[in-house]
Amino acid sequence: MNKALLDTDTLSDIGKGLNPVVNANAKTYRRSFGHYSFSTITVMEIVRGFQKVQSPQRVNAFIATLASEEILPFDQPAAELAGRILGDLERIGQPIGMADPMIAAIAIDHGLELVTGNIAHYQQIQQLGYPLTLVSWRV
Repeated sequence: MNKALLDTDTLSDIGKGLNPVVNANAKTYRRSFGHYSFSTITVMEIVRGFQKVQSPQRVNAFIATLASEEILPFDQPAAELAGRILGDLERIGQPIGMADPMIAAIAIDHGLELVTGNIAHYQQIQQLGYPLTLVSWRV
């Protein structure tokens, strides 16, 4: 198992604990690396989801776990790369929103695989020639 950046949907799957395949992969990953790696964009998306359903206790519980994880920032190199990806996707008429190109750019910039359940969505970025490696823990 390689070091990877977890997409928001994968982190959500881990939190729900409903998929035994995801659970097994998550356990193996944590044993290998000691923590999960995800982005500041994923932090924003998870907090937004809990805030939307008015669950401050879930927001606080999630935030309390962050100190033990590796949180990769959306920094200038990732921002420049995300801007290129977004521009290319919009130019060809296949926009996929802001968050996913930002997460993809962080994975590419750090040379990490992206673990996601949304393979088809991110394949649009690969088809543009960006060196994004995708992995699903759902299968």
